[in-house]
Amino acid sequence: MTEVLRYEVGSGTVLVEVDDNSYGVNHPARNEQGILDVGRRLEDALASIRPAATAVVEAMRELAPEQMEIEFGVKLAGDAGAVIARNSTEGHFILRMSWPAAAVIPLEEE
Repeated sequence: MTEVLRYEVGSGTVLVEVDDNSYGVNHPARNEQGILDVGRRLEDALASIRPAATAVVEAMRELAPEQMEIEFGVKLAGDAGAVIARNSTEGHFILRMSWPAAAVIPLEEE
């Protein structure tokens, strides 16, 4: 079975289909159409994966690549926000981010 989650986005909403036993889906309130209202903005849910992307960039920066690209799947998980998918094919979003070496800001010396 699947469930449908509603996230606020911009001036409207977006519906996302998830497995009914997905992590973080057991608490949202169901509306009259049977849709689970998450009660949060999609942008806020996605912000929870930013620290992971930042950590990868910082960890790889010392290798001084000419180009750096990160790809991972992101799943939306109700109350839990967004989580990194176990593999990219199960993600709701596949994020591919890349930077030329000149754009990667060096770490500050302490």
